[in-house]
Amino acid sequence: MKPLVDTHIATLKPYVPGKPIEELERELGVSGSIKLASNENPLGPSPKALEAVARHMSELHIYPDGAAFKLKASLAAFHGVDPCEITTGNGSNELLTLAVRTFCRSYHDHAVTSECAFAAYQIILQSHNVAMSVVPMTPALAYDLGALQAAITEQTKLVFVANPNNPTGTYVTAEALRRFLREVPPDVVVVVDEAYHEYVTAEDYASAETMRAERERLLIVRTFSKCYGLAGLRVGYMIGTPEMIDMVNRVREPFNCNLLAQRAACAALEDHDFLRRTVELNTEGRRLMEARLASMAHLGVSWIPSQTNFLLVRTQRDGRLLYERLLQKGVIVRPLGAVGPLACDLRVSIGTAEQIERFCAALLDVLVELSSPTE
Repeated sequence: MKPLVDTHIATLKPYVPGKPIEELERELGVSGSIKLASNENPLGPSPKALEAVARHMSELHIYPDGAAFKLKASLAAFHGVDPCEITTGNGSNELLTLAVRTFCRSYHDHAVTSECAFAAYQIILQSHNVAMSVVPMTPALAYDLGALQAAITEQTKLVFVANPNNPTGTYVTAEALRRFLREVPPDVVVVVDEAYHEYVTAEDYASAETMRAERERLLIVRTFSKCYGLAGLRVGYMIGTPEMIDMVNRVREPFNCNLLAQRAACAALEDHDFLRRTVELNTEGRRLMEARLASMAHLGVSWIPSQTNFLLVRTQRDGRLLYERLLQKGVIVRPLGAVGPLACDLRVSIGTAEQIERFCAALLDVLVELSSPTE
């Protein structure tokens, strides 16, 4: 019999989301667990977004606006662009998929990404049977833009750059990104994923939206899942030229951004106080976690400086083993693979001060236990 699916689907390793608290507690018989695995906002959703959801709950029998007119108008005003330069999606992940579906042909085209970038890029490309080059990052786990550019061929249609990057937390400076956008061949689509843009405090950073004059084939992707606290509603958006956005809309599913997501996103966009408090809490939490991790340097602990709402915590132990040991203590973090440059690393979301203290205490306990001669 012929295979049910092609090889590129049969060999695909799907994205594994962070373990829900309820599942962990059911499996291990523990309670009072904390989750620092999915980079969620510890403040919860924007209060204005919650009010908007409550106001529109009675409309759930009505299909959402397929064109997301009000949300696109709000986003256009916020960014100073025309609404025809924006499309919306079921989280930013769908928009990344739409970029591949729209601009890459299976069996014909080629794309470029980085080894320690967001895992979804490779998953999406393989699922669409698009050939890819995966280039290493720098020793500091930052994007090697020169390597990305060198990997571009005549068949390359798309390049992914996450700025800041998940899961390393590193970023590309404004000067380097501008030069890259200028030098990449004009027929290549560059997708700049800015899911963590709002958290950046580095003075030499700038969004790609300030560089749109450098190239026509540029798509900028943002999300409401992180800083705006709307991960459960799944709403993101993409900025590009009217021509490119028109092409994306031709393959976009109808009603892909649900009614409550659209209403909540419009309200969250106006909640400047909530956004400010989120960034302040994150900056303070990052400093606290770095201070606690520094006290474990003698146990081989370090971290990568981050411009996001998580830290890449580096250890000299098997990351999967640490993850399992931390689960036993009711702490959920993110291991980053059994092999490769991140095999000894954990991605840890920056939560509240209480959550950070608990994670660091649990990590210290696990590391001391593993250092014991009886282990």
